Amino acid sequence: MYTATTRAICVTVRPQYLPDQSDPAKSQYVWAYQVRIENRGDETVQLRSRHWKITDGLGRRQEVKGPGVVGKTPRLRPGEMFEYTSGTPLSTSSGFMGGTYQMVSESGENFDIEIPTFSLDTPGESRQLN
Repeated sequence: MYTATTRAICVTVRPQYLPDQSDPAKSQYVWAYQVRIENRGDETVQLRSRHWKITDGLGRRQEVKGPGVVGKTPRLRPGEMFEYTSGTPLSTSSGFMGGTYQMVSESGENFDIEIPTFSLDTPGESRQLN
């Protein structure tokens, strides 16, 4: 589990390798990741967009930007949380990803919060530093 807190908004990520969707013989590896976003502050915020940086085991980097997460732009009052699950494929058996969510406060202030960088590792493979 990986956690980062920015401006009292806590983002926790739990990655999981999906062997049933992966095919190592074809250099296809797939991970799911569950994300929990908790508003521990005293102001209502809304997630507007995401910016992911995904790096494979060979150091090749891909960036993914877009509105919301899984088709939603959740609004979180103080004490509320939002959870979702998504996934990513890689052509190598390891890598890592992280990034930012772009948020807006009730007062209209736009700001970024950190998505913790997390490791994507295939069970049984020797770990390598990416």
